[in-house]
Amino acid sequence: MPGKRKRVRIAWTAAALATLATLTTAALTPAPATATGPRQAGSYDIQRCGNTSNRVLLTFDDWSYDNSKRAVQVGEYLQGKGIRAAFFLINEYASQYPGTVDTLRRQGHYVGNHTWSHPHLPQLSEQEVRTEISKGVASTLLRPPYGDFGERETRIAAELGYRMCTWTIDTLDWDGPGGSRTASQIRAAVKDAPAADKRGGVVLGHLFTRYPDVLPDIIGDLRGQGYTFCRNTGATTRNIPAVLKC
Repeated sequence: MPGKRKRVRIAWTAAALATLATLTTAALTPAPATATGPRQAGSYDIQRCGNTSNRVLLTFDDWSYDNSKRAVQVGEYLQGKGIRAAFFLINEYASQYPGTVDTLRRQGHYVGNHTWSHPHLPQLSEQEVRTEISKGVASTLLRPPYGDFGERETRIAAELGYRMCTWTIDTLDWDGPGGSRTASQIRAAVKDAPAADKRGGVVLGHLFTRYPDVLPDIIGDLRGQGYTFCRNTGATTRNIPAVLKC
């Protein structure tokens, strides 16, 4: 798999997070700060992923190496808050825990395709791109790894039944070894983002960082600023609508 990635086991508590410095693992390369593909595909806004509401969509990429527990815990927490999120899982790992995708969808969340092994798609042959997408989590939304894609990748994705989905706010939670950006930095990245990126926007974070731990603060901050979140209205399926149900 191109690049290196930190395979980090992150516990749900702040105390366990302090042990990250002692972990020795193989690397997990995160997404860059800015997606490289086009912002629009016809009337569909790739950065907003079909979110035409004024509500904020929280999203979670990659995988957490405490098996599937963290994704399910995050999903349960947000369900309890009445919030629908979107999870983009690397299927090389998610496929080892097939119940995770079904559980997240039962919790009322969207689950999208983040490819099989998280490569830079533009660096692959056309057939390799097709294979990476085809082996990903079955869905209708594709988040290209690293936000790295172009017209060719958009075309191939469409031929396979996918729309591209990036983001308007990058928390930069991935920045540093193993996603070592602090909770306060992640919180500020969302709180201080431009209003236009928050209203009807899409927040990018990862399951292997502190982003899930700072969710209560992010939710509180945005609600305090007058924003609302994509509403959790019940179970979803693999077919995510072109206009998100928020």
